[in-house]
Amino acid sequence: MPKHILQVNQPMFETQLDRMVSEKVTEILNRMLDAEADEITGAARYERSCGRKAYRAGHYERDLTVKAGKLSVRVPKLKGALFESAVIERYRRREESVEEALIDMYLAGVSTRRVDDISQALWGARMPSQTLSDKLRKVYGDIDAWRERPLSQAYPYVFMDGVWHKRSWGGAVENVSILVAIGIGSDGHREVIGVAEGMKEDSASWNSFVSSLISRGLTGVRLVTGDRCAGLVNTVSELLPQARYQRCMVHFMRNVLSKVSPRHTRWAGDALKAVFAMESRESALAKAEQVATEMEERKLREAAKCLREGIDETTTYLLKDYPVEHRRRIRTNNMIERLNREIRRRTRVVGAFPDGRSALMLITARIRYVTGNQWSTRRYLDMSRLHDTIQEAN
Repeated sequence: MPKHILQVNQPMFETQLDRMVSEKVTEILNRMLDAEADEITGAARYERSCGRKAYRAGHYERDLTVKAGKLSVRVPKLKGALFESAVIERYRRREESVEEALIDMYLAGVSTRRVDDISQALWGARMPSQTLSDKLRKVYGDIDAWRERPLSQAYPYVFMDGVWHKRSWGGAVENVSILVAIGIGSDGHREVIGVAEGMKEDSASWNSFVSSLISRGLTGVRLVTGDRCAGLVNTVSELLPQARYQRCMVHFMRNVLSKVSPRHTRWAGDALKAVFAMESRESALAKAEQVATEMEERKLREAAKCLREGIDETTTYLLKDYPVEHRRRIRTNNMIERLNREIRRRTRVVGAFPDGRSALMLITARIRYVTGNQWSTRRYLDMSRLHDTIQEAN
C-alpha cells in the first residue's frame, strides 16, 4: 500500500471513541444529578441562601449500565431531605432500554447464559439468569393480557393444534402440550386467537380451551382444521355445532403412508395426491375407494383401511360451502406447523421447562415475536369469496 495513503487503526479508533462517548455521557448525567440536587436543596453548591431547604453531604459512586456502556456516576447525598432523581430511578442499575434489549434477546431465542455473555461483552455488566427471570415477570403480565384479550370479530376458519415440549413433572421429564389456535377473521387476516396449557391434548383440555375462546367472543366459525384427535373432533361437534371439522390432509397422507411397505411408497404417494387433486368431493371419494381397492390387491390392507376410515373427514374442504379459491389453504394445518417450527427453535435451547407457567409464557412470547410482522398484517384470504358462496347457498 502506498505510504501517502492515510491508514487508520480501526480497533484503537473504536476503543477511543467508545471511551469518549462514555466520558461525555457520564459528565452529562453528573451535571443533571447536581442540578436536581440544587433544586431539592433550594440553593446551588456552596451558595449561601436563607431559603435553603437541605444541605449537601458529598457524593457516592453508583454503577449504571446504559447504551454507551457501564458508567460510574456521582449521586449527591443530602442532609435534611431525601434525594430522589428523575434521571435515575432508585435502585436501578441498568437503563430501561438496555433491559428491554436483553429481554428481547431472550424472547427471540437467545439462552439465558448467552444473554449474560452478551451483556458482559457489550456493556461490561452481567445479567444473571435469576435477574433476567425477575425482569421477565413484568413482561408476563402483558403476555397474559394478550392471551385473554376479547375477540372482536368473527373467525370463519380456525386452525388448532398442540405444540409439544418437555417439562419437569414429579421428578421426571415428560412431554406435555401447549394448545394453539389461529383464526382467519372476516377481514381475511390471520391472528393467533388462543394459547393455553393442554397437557396431553385430551378431551378435557380441548373442551376447556375452546370454551375459553367462546367466552372471549369466538363466533362465526364455519370450519375447524386440525390433526386427527378424538378430543378435538368431539369438542368441535359439541361446542361449535355450526362448524365442520377438516382433518389435515398432510397428516392424513402420512398416516396412510406409514402403513405402506417401502416397495409401494412411491405409488401410494402419487395415488393419494391424485385423490386430493379431484375437483369435487364425490369424485375424490370415488377415487379414494378405487385406490383403497388397489391397495388391497397389493396386500396393503392396513393402509386401505386407514384410507377408508379417514377420507370422509379429510375431504370436508371440497364441500360447496367453501370457495374453490380457499381450498388449498384450509385443507391442511401447515400454518400452525410452520409456527411450531419457529417455537421449537426456541424451546430446543431451553430443553426441559421447570414448570408449565414458564413454558406457556415463553412459547406465547415467541408466538407474538414471530407473528408481530407481516404475518398478521398481510391479508391471507379474500373473505368476500366465502360471503358470495354463503349468499349463493341461501
